[in-house]
Amino acid sequence: MKSLRTLTGLAATWTGTETVARLQVGVLPTRPDPEGGGLQVLLITSRETRRWVIPKGWPMKGLKHPDAAAREAYEEAGLIGRVDKRAIGSYFYDKRLKSRDTVLCQVQVYQLEVRKQLATWPERHERESRWFGVPEAAEAVTEAGLAALIRAAGARRKGSRKK
Repeated sequence: MKSLRTLTGLAATWTGTETVARLQVGVLPTRPDPEGGGLQVLLITSRETRRWVIPKGWPMKGLKHPDAAAREAYEEAGLIGRVDKRAIGSYFYDKRLKSRDTVLCQVQVYQLEVRKQLATWPERHERESRWFGVPEAAEAVTEAGLAALIRAAGARRKGSRKK
């Protein structure tokens, strides 16, 4: 993660411009693997490019960041669960705007222990969702920083089972 920030800063220096990332908040939706002791991660497709991503969006006025991230999980995937109050990390990506311009975003990610997925939710006809094992989820996403967060969540789960 630190090296990605360094590269972003170097790129800004080389171009003579200062790149300021815009903050987004998101959740890493997880549940115990029903087949064994591992962890599963729910990914959704983005609306435009149909790539695999996590539920995320802009911070919301009047809501703390973890609560705004949990709201995004409900709106984009119909997820209900317990969201951690501390971020598990962050990653960077280029968001394509409606104007076709791109903006650098830093997504602050909170783990969401999913308790249920509703039958209906606001964006159910706009996205697909699917549960993945940790290695498959990390391979499915295109952002290296997000893949690293997914792998780290899986490693934390394994470490907590040994105790």
